[in-house]
Amino acid sequence: MKNSIAERIADFLKNHPPFCSLSLVDLIAISKESQVLHLEKKEVLFNINDQPHSFFYIVKDGAVALSVIYDTEKVLIDECDEGDIVGLRPFFAKDAYLMTAEASEESLLYAIPIAVFKPYIFENSEVSSFLLESFASNTRNPYDKENKGKLISESVSYNEREDTIQYFKPISYSANPITANKMDSVKSIAETMTRRKIGSVIIQENQLPIGIITDKDLRSKIATGLFTIESSAEQIMSVPVVTVKANGSVAETQLMMLQHNIGHLCVTSDGSSESEIIGIISEHDVVVAQANNPGVLVKQTKRAEGAHELKVVRENLTKLIKNALDENIPIAHLCQIVGEINKAITSRAIELSIMKMGEEPPVPFAWLNIGSQGRKEQLLLTDQDNALVFEDVVEERYDAIKKYFLQLANNVTNILNVVGYEFCPADMMASNPLWCKSLKEWNAQYDTWIHSPGEKGVLMCSIFFDYDFVYGKKELVEAITSAIFKNVSNNQIFFAYLGSDALKSPPPLGFFRQFLVERDGEHKDTFDVKSRGLMPLIDAARLLSLNQEITGVNNTLVRFKELAVLEPQNTAIYEACSEAFSVLLKFRTQEGFANDSGGRYLDLNKLTKLDKVKLKNAFHPISDVQEILRTRFQLTYFT
Repeated sequence: MKNSIAERIADFLKNHPPFCSLSLVDLIAISKESQVLHLEKKEVLFNINDQPHSFFYIVKDGAVALSVIYDTEKVLIDECDEGDIVGLRPFFAKDAYLMTAEASEESLLYAIPIAVFKPYIFENSEVSSFLLESFASNTRNPYDKENKGKLISESVSYNEREDTIQYFKPISYSANPITANKMDSVKSIAETMTRRKIGSVIIQENQLPIGIITDKDLRSKIATGLFTIESSAEQIMSVPVVTVKANGSVAETQLMMLQHNIGHLCVTSDGSSESEIIGIISEHDVVVAQANNPGVLVKQTKRAEGAHELKVVRENLTKLIKNALDENIPIAHLCQIVGEINKAITSRAIELSIMKMGEEPPVPFAWLNIGSQGRKEQLLLTDQDNALVFEDVVEERYDAIKKYFLQLANNVTNILNVVGYEFCPADMMASNPLWCKSLKEWNAQYDTWIHSPGEKGVLMCSIFFDYDFVYGKKELVEAITSAIFKNVSNNQIFFAYLGSDALKSPPPLGFFRQFLVERDGEHKDTFDVKSRGLMPLIDAARLLSLNQEITGVNNTLVRFKELAVLEPQNTAIYEACSEAFSVLLKFRTQEGFANDSGGRYLDLNKLTKLDKVKLKNAFHPISDVQEILRTRFQLTYFT
């Protein structure tokens, strides 16, 4: 009896790549194992962080929207329609989906089992090439010249301008691998593997690979008694050796390992077994290649059992940032990723500290990152700034409860210091009794800063008005926010003080458009990109956001984005400010990595002519936004 459903599926698949590369017989075989899936409008196929399905999907009718969460907002990345593939992540990674797939209209999908389709990838070079080209060109269909889309978008890390294909990056390999001769004893090879702490030895003849012995061979052939420990390598080695070129990608490596069901690949000069051995790639190398994937870092953070494990995560995060800068990933996206991972590290540090305390917190509390951490702009490993708020309690319990939270905060800041976030020189940390307060005390503190600003109050506002909830009871932070906006509403004196402070750093160019550099001291003749470039924009964005009562947004780039929407007459200026901030923050971050510093001071002599032009162009919006401040807050007599 004919299977009419399978025939209909096959008839559809044959018109779309990569299925069009398969025979009708193969398509029928695949279609018999496939399922028809109906989705109502807004019905979710899979969510971010869901574990990969055993199926991937091709859209028959309708459309499926792919989205990510960007700064708490759902952002549409791509929309897959007829013939487009969704959910191929299981082919290339075993971790969770990085995007949400949701039907944007009533849709019909064909669900194709991964296990059924996988053999065709390895048996059909055109199918394999399609998948690899898709990842290489970042398209869901590299053969569609008019509408390539953003292939398999859930398999990549999203950013605003271009997706990064995590799995198409070149993979590193171990050079100068340990080799042995075919007549060497298994015993001597096992001893070498133990001594060198390696999982494989390549068997060579005239520097050409003829076989490989791995831990698996020792377990399956020696430990089971099939061969004795005195056997020769030739008797138990696995043959042939699977060889690859040195410039293979993570995706290609994974495909090869899947295809041959092996955990090691031999790297040779030309990729064949007829050329000299130059290296080896193991499954561990594949894991390491993916170690700076944001999703992997968050997983590692949640599983960390101590400060040193968290330090490894932060070191991998630094690698991620460096790679992202090299690939011109937009700073806005990078800030968001780094900010979230920094929060995850801090959250885990708090959890570990609570466990160390041996007792649960006596009352609800909330931990806040403040300053650059609160704005999610800490791309370099600078010092930590944080605060703690706990629920109001009766006077008799206050001292004991504050003592608990100070000890907790001390544990947390010590862990963060080991991770690499140095102690704040000004002691702006939750372990300081000044910044570990009850809700009532915090509201009184903010009230004082707002109604009696003064010079010190303005300084505190520039730090403590940029806070981000990290851990605990969010309602406590929301209560502080509510009180702040109630106090600043129509508070002209407060805005005048903050505005005056925001104008202290004019655009950093003198006559003839020359850079204003440091005149003396340790950093003489360098340019202070933080105080002269970044801070005027940070201060302006904060002040204008407070004035517009924009809540829940602390990042400077996002603040300007919100302001551009609320004030159409100033959209061009705010967008220019956002772009300028991105440029300046990138300069600072690159300087920091290049000189293992805070990146604050730029040696202008080391900049190219083009870099100097970029810097100067980034200063124009400072003049424009400061003029808005002068006009709006009537600052003529304050500046």
